[in-house]
Amino acid sequence: MAAVQMEITSRGPNAGGRTFGKAGRYERIDGVVTFGVDPDNAANSSIVDLALAPRDDQGLVRFSSDFTLLTPTASNSGGKLLVDVVNRGRKMAVNTFNRVSLSLTPSLEQPPGDGFLFRHGFSVLSIGWQWDVYRSEALLGLQAPPVEVDGQSAEGQAVVEIRPNVLEHTRLLANRLHRPYPVKDSGSLDARLLIRDWEDGPETEAPRSSYRFARQVDGKLLPSSEHVYFEPGFQPGKIYRIVYPADRAVVVGTGLLAVRDAAVWLRHPSALNPIDAGCERVYAYGVSQTGRMLRHFLYLGLNVDEQGGRVYDGLLPHVAGGRRGEFNHRFAQPSQQSETGFGHLFPFADVEMSDPLTERTDGLLRRQRELGEMPKVVYTNSSAEYWRGDGGLAHTDPAGAEDAAEADETRLYHFAGTQHGAGSVEQRHDAGPDGTMGQYPFNVVDYRPLLRAALVNLDRWAAGEVEPPPSSHPRLDDGTAVTRSEALERLPPIPGLVKPDAQRLWILREVDLGPQVEEGVGRYPAREGRTYPCYVSAVDGDGNETGGIRLPDLDAPVGTHAGWNTRDPETGAPEQLIPMQGFTLFFPKTKATREESGDARPSLEERYDSRETYLNRVRELTQKLVDDRYLLAEDVDIVVEACAERYDAAIQADY
Repeated sequence: MAAVQMEITSRGPNAGGRTFGKAGRYERIDGVVTFGVDPDNAANSSIVDLALAPRDDQGLVRFSSDFTLLTPTASNSGGKLLVDVVNRGRKMAVNTFNRVSLSLTPSLEQPPGDGFLFRHGFSVLSIGWQWDVYRSEALLGLQAPPVEVDGQSAEGQAVVEIRPNVLEHTRLLANRLHRPYPVKDSGSLDARLLIRDWEDGPETEAPRSSYRFARQVDGKLLPSSEHVYFEPGFQPGKIYRIVYPADRAVVVGTGLLAVRDAAVWLRHPSALNPIDAGCERVYAYGVSQTGRMLRHFLYLGLNVDEQGGRVYDGLLPHVAGGRRGEFNHRFAQPSQQSETGFGHLFPFADVEMSDPLTERTDGLLRRQRELGEMPKVVYTNSSAEYWRGDGGLAHTDPAGAEDAAEADETRLYHFAGTQHGAGSVEQRHDAGPDGTMGQYPFNVVDYRPLLRAALVNLDRWAAGEVEPPPSSHPRLDDGTAVTRSEALERLPPIPGLVKPDAQRLWILREVDLGPQVEEGVGRYPAREGRTYPCYVSAVDGDGNETGGIRLPDLDAPVGTHAGWNTRDPETGAPEQLIPMQGFTLFFPKTKATREESGDARPSLEERYDSRETYLNRVRELTQKLVDDRYLLAEDVDIVVEACAERYDAAIQADY
């Protein structure tokens, strides 16, 4: 049935009534949409605990999502819809594709930027799907139904990972600043606090007397079902896991159904559809957390609606790597990504393969293929997903012996030499998205033009016009995929650069979540076993990656651009990687400064006799990307101007 109710809270012109090419003017509609699903419908059978949720008088389970819709004011017959699966409540698609801002700060407004999505005729729906987001005007969330067992709120185990960057004594029992699952009994002794010094290090357990479920208020310690107080203090750089008996489970997987049924709602004309004529083609874009969610969506075979029809024509999971996430099990926390759990389970690649560790045979797309209505899929990744241990598993076999076969309906692109989020010439090495300080200036490479081309190529592919260009990523058969130790060994000597400890890098292991894992109920802490292989791109003599799509930043470089960075000593554990951030270290300016510093990389003056020579080379390389269809002709000037800014920054750099 999909949407059963819609409440519009505001409606008006978008971008001050500005016109965007043939699409004309856009309007903005904000509101809340309520969905109703039948727990007995086969299309919903993969959603954990849906059968335990309350039903309305029609036998449907209801849940509601915040939304923002940007759509042409003129009749949109045959139009295209891009569903922005919001990241932790934050709208992402317009900011990214329209090159509005690199900020991750939640915003009520959506400036049009350069209007890319609108000029290309896309309506954009930002949809809330995450149950634990504190909903506000700027953050879109989901009202999820409770899980009830024998008329009572469901209980069970929950686990929260804590990664402090400063000394703290009290922490919220949630990933980031989301809504926690409360402790069933704040005085319970049935809890464990486990501590590691690094990602895969040995684990110790804190005495139960050293922590309690409480918080400090005005210097006093008060009982709290939503906080944990650790008397010695949570030390920066260490990794903590608190396992505790939790209460008030919700059907987390209704977030997946919200993403499914949002597309169904706006695809077909109806009294509840603000787009009068509906949409001919519908796509979903997810970044990082929500890119992993789209991978999970495919794994569950959710691209078929309750009536048996196709949901999405194409998906664009961005910087998702090879994992899924906490989107469909009891006491799941959707923002969690590094704590070992359901999101770390095999399979990682699209095609069916045998896992030598678990002895299972599976593939990410197996169920969707069986059910039909397989969408076109374009995966895009930065270097950071490879360095965190899982990116390479999306296209190699789990034994690490060979490259995986590619599914006919998918493409996978690695944006070489990039970090998780697009970089900016205004180099920073302050707190990243998770609050961790980087030891080196953050990566400056802006991959957004490649992402724009990926979306246009996906649209043309789904429309039956032309297939996208070939996948481009590190491969074992041509030597562009190597181990992280090999990549680090090949780095040239760079003054001031300290390599991370190769024994303390992020990895993926086989995971045992207990006997009820198939029911979506985990046993914590998860038991970890043998290690899966990890491959990253090989590097050239400058330390720049050779595998994947190389922007001119790598083929006409002004510095070394990496997808990894280490923790600043101020935040503890400086030998360890920080998630998501990379670094850029510019080349020395002259031969004299290179020789004086001991830098092994040729200087800028040894590479380019002038700024003009450099930019001529950049234009040649940019045109080749256009010819190969990894870049749009309309974005040539953007890439060239960005390279010019980075050249100027390298000349002015004081290191």
